[in-house]
Amino acid sequence: MAPVNQETQMFASRSLALGRNGSVFETEFNSYLEKERAAVKLQTKIGELLYDFGVELVLFRKTLVDTTPAQILRYCEYASAVSTKGDIDVFATAEAAELMAKCNLGAAKIDIGAVVADWKQVESDVTLEDFIKKEMAPFAREKQEPLTPRDVVLYGFGRIGRLAAREIILQSGMGQQLRLRAIVTRDKNPEDIVKRANLFVNDSVHGPFKGIVEHDIEEQTLCINGTTVKMISANAPEDIDYTAYGISNALVIDNTGVFKDKEALSRHLQAKGVARVLLTAPGKGVPNIVHGINQHTLSLDSDKIVSAASCTTNAICPILKLVEEKYGIVHGHIQSVHAFTNDQNLIDNMHKKNRRGRSAAVNMVITETGAGNAVPKIIPSLDSKLTANAVRVPTPNGSIAILNLQLAKDTSVEEINNVIREASIVGDLADQIHYSIDPELVTSDIIGNPCCAVYDSIATIVAKDGKNVVLFVKYDNEQGYNMQVIRLAKYISGVRRKSYVNSP
Repeated sequence: MAPVNQETQMFASRSLALGRNGSVFETEFNSYLEKERAAVKLQTKIGELLYDFGVELVLFRKTLVDTTPAQILRYCEYASAVSTKGDIDVFATAEAAELMAKCNLGAAKIDIGAVVADWKQVESDVTLEDFIKKEMAPFAREKQEPLTPRDVVLYGFGRIGRLAAREIILQSGMGQQLRLRAIVTRDKNPEDIVKRANLFVNDSVHGPFKGIVEHDIEEQTLCINGTTVKMISANAPEDIDYTAYGISNALVIDNTGVFKDKEALSRHLQAKGVARVLLTAPGKGVPNIVHGINQHTLSLDSDKIVSAASCTTNAICPILKLVEEKYGIVHGHIQSVHAFTNDQNLIDNMHKKNRRGRSAAVNMVITETGAGNAVPKIIPSLDSKLTANAVRVPTPNGSIAILNLQLAKDTSVEEINNVIREASIVGDLADQIHYSIDPELVTSDIIGNPCCAVYDSIATIVAKDGKNVVLFVKYDNEQGYNMQVIRLAKYISGVRRKSYVNSP
């Protein structure tokens, strides 16, 4: 046999390697395609369940409505990474959704990730079909009372008002809970409705509205994805007769920032057709509520005016509650690094508050925050234990709260992170906390996150004594807060659906 020279040996080795790598490439690529097909199948059932049955599917609290197949696959990977119940694969998830569509369900919110995770914990001889039939039996349409949506009026149409309108419209369907009927502004020029429509459709931070908006100048209405919304011009809340527009027993969501105490907000209740008022700012003389923590303290019969507190208060309270209950907080300081807001000046000019008159676009501005004083209203055991301040920075959205805390009991990075990780999956705060495992996480990454608190687990610091900790909570101070407003609106309106979200 003729000898094989070195060059021939090298060529043969490269060919063999290419063959192996080609095989790996095909295997991985085909595997991904199969996952993508399953995600498309799941997409179909998400729409069918929403529009035919009023069932909203989420995956470990992440909404699945209007998502791409790639997003669904990322959600499955994230769920598998943070869950202790094993792999939450897209194939079982798609199959579960297909089986649910055969169960004639009534309006509900179902965490399909929790369903699949729970099934994987039962005996191996229990099929997914049998498990779905058993677990979905309480959600059958014949076992549920009909859900009557609550009319909603947005008083003001600024940043939070427009986001609230988007969310209410996007959640519409057979099982809708809130029904947007009117928007009140101070516009005097009928042509202003065109600008209002354009501001609603186009958003420099959150992107374009995913839908169709038409305006009618003569009728002063917006038609948003088929929902007709009356635009009302008014200077005084008590002067409006909402019943003239077919609106009754309405919830007014005041996002103007003008009315902040009980006396002023009570003016809304003098208007015909109004039953309740929800303020999207800290309120004086009214209950301040962070949904997921203290909404149960409300008396829905007597508390007709409620505040949703502030975006920072909503961001820090879920984490503070967990730490206080597990370890006890001796004292702490809350440092908010907050995106600039419309209250500041773009260029240097007069302002009633110190420093806020300096240009928000080029300065980091030290200012006050009411979060330190607001927290004890939500978590009474923290009274007199916290101080707080804020630094406004030149970004339009996305903020960080740095919790510097001294604890009564020792902990470690692993332990305190695990406490918060578990709470982000199961329990009363699962809708509020997103547990991030991304080592590259920055504030632009959390824009649009529906959780009011994005816990940066990678950044957690625990001192050697185990009692001094620094926790980093990022938050979309617009959409994260808006979702809390919507959750609270549903709660006080009594339009809560049955849910499968907090399975142990």
